[in-house]
Amino acid sequence: MKKGILLAAFIAQTVASAQVSPEAVQNSLVAKKQLQEQSLFKNLSLQNVGPTVMSGRVVDVDVNPENPTEFYVGYASGGLWYTNNNGMSFVQVMDAAPTQNVGDIAIDWKNGTIWVGTGEVNSSRSSYAGIGILKSTDKGKTWQNMGLHDTHHISRILINPVNPDEIVVGAVGHLYTKNEERGIYKTTDGGKTWSKSLFVNNETGIIDVAVSPKNFKVQYAAAWSKDRKAWDFKGNGSASGIYKSEDAGATWKLYSTANSGFPTGEGVGRIGLAVYDDATVYAVLDNQFKRPLDAKKSNSLPAAFSVPGDEFLKIPNKSLNSILKNYGLTEKYRAENIKHWVQNGYLQPSEAGKLVLASINSLADAEVIGAEVYKSTNGGTSWTKTHQNFIDDLFYSYGYYFAAISVDPSNANKIYLSGVPVIKSDDGGKTFTSISEENVHADHHVVWVNPNKSGHLINGNDGGLNISYDDGAHWFKGNSHSVSQFYAVNVDEQEPYNIYGGMQDNGVWVGPSNYQFSSEWLQTGKYPYENLMGGDGMQTQIDKRNPNIVFTGFQFGNYYRIDRANNKREYISPKPKKDEKPFRFNWQTPILLSSHNQDILYMGSNFLHRSMNQGQTWTAISPDLTQGVKEGNVAFGTLATISESTLQFGLLYTGSDDGLIQVTKDGGVSWNKISETLPQNRWVTRVVASAHKKERVYATLNGYRNDDFTTYVFASDDYGQTWTSIASNIPASPVNVIAEDPVNENVLYLGTDNGLYVSLNRGKTWEDFSNGMPNVAVHDLVIQKKAKDLIVGTHGRSIYKVNLDQVQNINDKVLASTIHVFDLKKIKKSREWGNSWSAWAKPTDPKAEIWFYSNEDAEVVLQIENSNKEFLFSQKVMAKKGLNKQVYDLSVPKEIVEKALAKDKKMKWEAAKNGKYYLPVSISKVIIQKGKDKVVADLEIFESK
Repeated sequence: MKKGILLAAFIAQTVASAQVSPEAVQNSLVAKKQLQEQSLFKNLSLQNVGPTVMSGRVVDVDVNPENPTEFYVGYASGGLWYTNNNGMSFVQVMDAAPTQNVGDIAIDWKNGTIWVGTGEVNSSRSSYAGIGILKSTDKGKTWQNMGLHDTHHISRILINPVNPDEIVVGAVGHLYTKNEERGIYKTTDGGKTWSKSLFVNNETGIIDVAVSPKNFKVQYAAAWSKDRKAWDFKGNGSASGIYKSEDAGATWKLYSTANSGFPTGEGVGRIGLAVYDDATVYAVLDNQFKRPLDAKKSNSLPAAFSVPGDEFLKIPNKSLNSILKNYGLTEKYRAENIKHWVQNGYLQPSEAGKLVLASINSLADAEVIGAEVYKSTNGGTSWTKTHQNFIDDLFYSYGYYFAAISVDPSNANKIYLSGVPVIKSDDGGKTFTSISEENVHADHHVVWVNPNKSGHLINGNDGGLNISYDDGAHWFKGNSHSVSQFYAVNVDEQEPYNIYGGMQDNGVWVGPSNYQFSSEWLQTGKYPYENLMGGDGMQTQIDKRNPNIVFTGFQFGNYYRIDRANNKREYISPKPKKDEKPFRFNWQTPILLSSHNQDILYMGSNFLHRSMNQGQTWTAISPDLTQGVKEGNVAFGTLATISESTLQFGLLYTGSDDGLIQVTKDGGVSWNKISETLPQNRWVTRVVASAHKKERVYATLNGYRNDDFTTYVFASDDYGQTWTSIASNIPASPVNVIAEDPVNENVLYLGTDNGLYVSLNRGKTWEDFSNGMPNVAVHDLVIQKKAKDLIVGTHGRSIYKVNLDQVQNINDKVLASTIHVFDLKKIKKSREWGNSWSAWAKPTDPKAEIWFYSNEDAEVVLQIENSNKEFLFSQKVMAKKGLNKQVYDLSVPKEIVEKALAKDKKMKWEAAKNGKYYLPVSISKVIIQKGKDKVVADLEIFESK
């Protein structure tokens, strides 16, 4: 099929359906690859600017059984990475793959074949769907999709050690909707064909599969029944249970029956499995059955709330949050905002305690058993709980995110549980101790135990990778690569400017825009990025008048005004009056400093709040701008995006997670809903007021939480009264962000769950804009206007930047030309050119980036000509259609220099220590010849002062 026909067919199929089919998703991946190959910007590379020291969520590790210093690490949305030096450094393996979303990995170490089950299984707010199972036979240079496209989330891959073509796969299935392609799949021909060997029902998938270490025929599978919506999550059901196969996964039988000793019924949640031998198997269960009445935590007022106000404020936040977490209240209350109420006289500690007590009482009937460990010594026929007491403070209220268990292959009584902390037992699960040390991040998902060296552990968690050789007494980190999961990014106005960003479970950080990866910080003791805030890092605003004043926070609307110069932090989030209902805050609550007045701060709950004094006091300037409360256990019916027109004060837009877009033209006096003609009930990820035309506004919707992968992008030139789709030729993928170029009104940038795009004609057509960056989710975009840099916040590969100088100068005249050269930046002459401070150090090489546009693939001649019309440099270059960059090191061939010196005896032109001659202070001409067409630009070298 021709490329144009395929693209047209893909677009038609996408538009015709409300939701994108698995076939359309696969076609979109083909279309995306074609866009990458055809892009006008395939020579414009994005540069990763870190950070690395704080990592992303690890979902799996696979270690060479013959050499434990060699292993692979899979990240939830950051791809697959390889090390052969015990984690001192890593190289990417999946950058050539169509996705970076990983559920499980399996390596055939004898043959070098890599298997990746795509789509994370932890069911969090950002657990992205996959595209099936991928296979590479050349260490990640190329990837082949082996099917199971509609499984979305693959939990486990088992390879038969004596027959690498025999593979068993566990699939969780869709995260938000029911589907048939879930269960256990098996292949005996290396993935060419698959048979479904276990299917429970269309909302029950397989969350784990474990095999007996020396007998591939003996396998266990954990079925998990769940129902997740944007506003509610039920992580348990009667269909959850443990199955066993004794024929290598060909057939299965339910072993967690009513008489087995393992819990059954509606309260059975996520299950993790670990097999020691054919007879001995462990299971960890997120038990959602209610605790017995006499085992419930006391509903009396926690003692911390009975002390005087001054004493209450001295209680460490960690201790207070531990109390709240113990009662499952951390999604509603945090130590920081409760202390803010007390410190500012809104409430006394006892009054705050009554609020907490009311919530405890309302949850009393819902208090669940939580984590439990069961053991079978007869191959799963019967099960016994290993412990008498409750295992509290392991899963807390979100066991759906954990439930992984490991057993030491050399000790049947030594097990490890992964939860908020990681804990171990040396007595078969009777008692446990924590091995979460001070340099180990919370929220653990995998513990690998060396079968040949007990106590050698590799642990993957939300903060990356840790390695221990003394059974968890001490750990070191293996975080040297950019896999952070950013929600939001921003920049300040300093020179050089700084980049700010909030990350999943890793807080808010700030670092220099000129960051380049280096391990030198281990010598100096100071990492270039600095932590500003803990928790799940959210949006950041910086006062343009004083970059030390930063507004940022963590999940569910907990925001602060930080004075970095004076090391002060003030809680500023708006709170309802005593007779008002609590505000509903989004997980990533939007905030915005007014471009018209930096004292004016906006913040969204279900209302839009405005502060005239940077958050000291607040006024709600709107009615409820959402569809209202929706019953469930996840915050919903909240504002997700705010935009203010830079052209008219008081022109504001809001977008909600339940699909509403509203506008006010008078600073909140009156509001109009403008989303009636758009697709309904889709998360509004961005609404952006144009900086070029006050009537113009852009909007992006996201169907991810409906398992809808349609690309929703819209524009309006009448304040949202009418909308036009500008999704055009963008391959199907949920959209997270759109940004308008501040210089060229025709240029737009767009981030989806699978990449970055640019349009030169306000959305009529789009070009791939991801050269140098893999197919990763782009969550946020911001432009540093003075530097002309686009900052790209990804949810899995940290932060990228790319200069927009040439992009902003592309217009219809450039696009109509056969060849065009862009203005070159002036270059300061330096004595360091070609020299180095040591014989062992590399000399400094200058460079001039020569950018030009060609309307076709063609050979061009690039020449440097001096003021005497003499050619100092000449080179043939194969130009590609679109933007091209040629780097010239400012050197002149020795024979040309010698001729010049022979003509002018007074001329001084000395070679540098590396033997090269560099251009002197001068204005030369850059000439690019393409056929009969020629373009010229100045190349100026000026004297440094």
